[in-house]
Amino acid sequence: MTKQPSHRDAVTLGDQTVQRGTGGETHQTAQGDVPTLTTQLGVPVADNQNTLKAGTRGPSLLEDFHFREKIFHFDHERIPERVVHARGYGAHGFFELTHPLSDVTCADALQRKGERVPAFVRFSTVAGSKGSFDLARDARGFAVKLYTKQGNWDIVGNNIPVFFIQDAIKFPDMVHAVKEEPDRAFPQAQSAHDNFWDFISLTPESMNMIMWVMSDRGIPRSFRFMEGFGVHTFRLVTAQGKATYAKFHWKPKQGLQSVVWNEAVKLNGADPDFHRRDLWNAIQAGQYPEWELGVQLFDDEFADSFDFDILDATKLIPEELVPVRPVGRLVLDRMVDNFFAETEQVAFCTQNIVPGIDFTNDPLLQGRNFSYLDTQLKRLGSTNFTHLPINAPKCPFHTLQQDGHMAMHNPRGRVNYEPNSWAGQEGGPRENPQTGFKSFPAEVSGLKERVRSEKFADHYSQARQFYKSQTPTEQTHIQQAIIFELSKVETPAIRARVVSHLRTLHTELAQAVATGLGLKDLPPAAPPARPPLDLPPSAALSIVKNGPNSFAGRKIGVMATDGTDDALLAALEEATKAEGATLEIVAPHIGGIVTSTGRHVPAGQRLPGGPSVLYDAVVLLPSEQGSKQLATDADARDFVADAYAHAKFIGYTPSAAPLLSKAGLEHKTLDDGFVALTSPTTAKKFVTTCRALRFWPREASVHAVYPP
Repeated sequence: MTKQPSHRDAVTLGDQTVQRGTGGETHQTAQGDVPTLTTQLGVPVADNQNTLKAGTRGPSLLEDFHFREKIFHFDHERIPERVVHARGYGAHGFFELTHPLSDVTCADALQRKGERVPAFVRFSTVAGSKGSFDLARDARGFAVKLYTKQGNWDIVGNNIPVFFIQDAIKFPDMVHAVKEEPDRAFPQAQSAHDNFWDFISLTPESMNMIMWVMSDRGIPRSFRFMEGFGVHTFRLVTAQGKATYAKFHWKPKQGLQSVVWNEAVKLNGADPDFHRRDLWNAIQAGQYPEWELGVQLFDDEFADSFDFDILDATKLIPEELVPVRPVGRLVLDRMVDNFFAETEQVAFCTQNIVPGIDFTNDPLLQGRNFSYLDTQLKRLGSTNFTHLPINAPKCPFHTLQQDGHMAMHNPRGRVNYEPNSWAGQEGGPRENPQTGFKSFPAEVSGLKERVRSEKFADHYSQARQFYKSQTPTEQTHIQQAIIFELSKVETPAIRARVVSHLRTLHTELAQAVATGLGLKDLPPAAPPARPPLDLPPSAALSIVKNGPNSFAGRKIGVMATDGTDDALLAALEEATKAEGATLEIVAPHIGGIVTSTGRHVPAGQRLPGGPSVLYDAVVLLPSEQGSKQLATDADARDFVADAYAHAKFIGYTPSAAPLLSKAGLEHKTLDDGFVALTSPTTAKKFVTTCRALRFWPREASVHAVYPP
């Protein structure tokens, strides 16, 4: 009889003594008056952290009844909105192949340069409900459905390349923890509460994801300006059966951009549909969002030499080690005709792959492959959800499946089975060994056990690398985000436990957070399950270092009044249009303004409804009389003060001096983020200056530092 190996040792995490597995995962065991966790039928559970696998790094096994019951119940918790990714927005477009991958895959969509396939993309937040706001601090879903000639291929990813957990069996726990607390039903679409950080503090594998979500990646400026990632490691397979590992990347053509936290809070009040409206307006204006699809390709030799396990979804592969190879472009050029029929009913499944693409044994991916199909049955009410137009393939399809709720397609004739005796079309479809999907014949062996690879146990190295890769401004934002989140945590022990992890991750970060929380003494550093490595910074991990080289796709808000200098306004309009950006007038009245030459200009926003948070840069263009009136208006003063506090570039005319003064910005305090508009020729200078998006040096002067 094979002896089950022991995989646990005791470790202290802050005020908690827990057991730790070979992957560094936390095991809390029943003892004393703590009851034993069981299945719904009362079967005691020995391991609630790992799915049953064939070998340490092998595939997850279907016989794992505890996992299947747990995921099955979780998938059916909500009707009818999605449990996660409930708030989403989608658009149609196409994927065009620019660099064929015929050397590494037989996937039809990746063979012929210039060929296009239809696409549908759904962006979403994760934690909030359908009615929540767009600018929550959260990961964003980035799900792409490609309608290829060999069937639908779904790349179901996020705007962050890593995830909170390593094994899908923990997905219900992670989502339960981040959702509103069940006894009080709040907070909505927020992770700043005890349950979430309690789970995180006892799940060190989440630390890399925490760095990403607490960074500016968690509050993107727009769907159009964020990256997408396939998260998992997949396989690309040739017709001859040769496999290459692959990770998928979507890089926005117009560069990366996020907002700052105070701006996000105000945006959620000013326009809770900000991301939806931005995508709608861009496509309606013909400014079609575009991303480049790239892949990181590597073989078994690299996988074996890599410091981390390529099956670990909490890790990424730095682009400096494996460059991203361009493949094609994704363009969104058409909004849906009906939100419910398309965006709400679209069903993405990680299992939807095509010949030439295959899975790996990533335990999170293996669990998603089971979970998503079950979820669609619950949400859409029938196994025939693939008959809905948004989910149906655009290539010919032939099945022997029949009936069921809302069946729209059934086999014709007498044959609904095979093998059968009938010839030709009367006999129905048959399998095709030449073009049919073939799984890569990966060798599988090992003990049947619940365990993780020991290489999964490093929870801090890449989190530290991410933090080190940020600019000082971005590091400050991470510090402030964690301080904010933990300040909403009511239990001191949880706050201290998180800081103990931060000490292991990065000493200066831990000290900054402790100071911000007013902790007098730093808690002991959390003992790592595997000694962390000091990895070199990666420029690809920073938003600021990967910003745009133009102001295209952005928006300028111009505060104007009757008597505004017409020549200056016309020059701004021309320079903005030439840059590929848009300009919107914010006026005291929605009816618009009459310029110095008598030209009537409609307003896009009335001042109380058009705060500066809606814009990437602002211009103060009032007449002298208008400026004096605006100086007495709290909304106008907030417009200026917020733009200043959010480090935005501000164009202004001398006539705006009274308004600047009342907003607390005397001339002597104006920094290099202000551009004086003294003649029409200076309009182009302002728009060019805005290409930097923010004047980050200003931030240090607008945030007080409180002693502990």
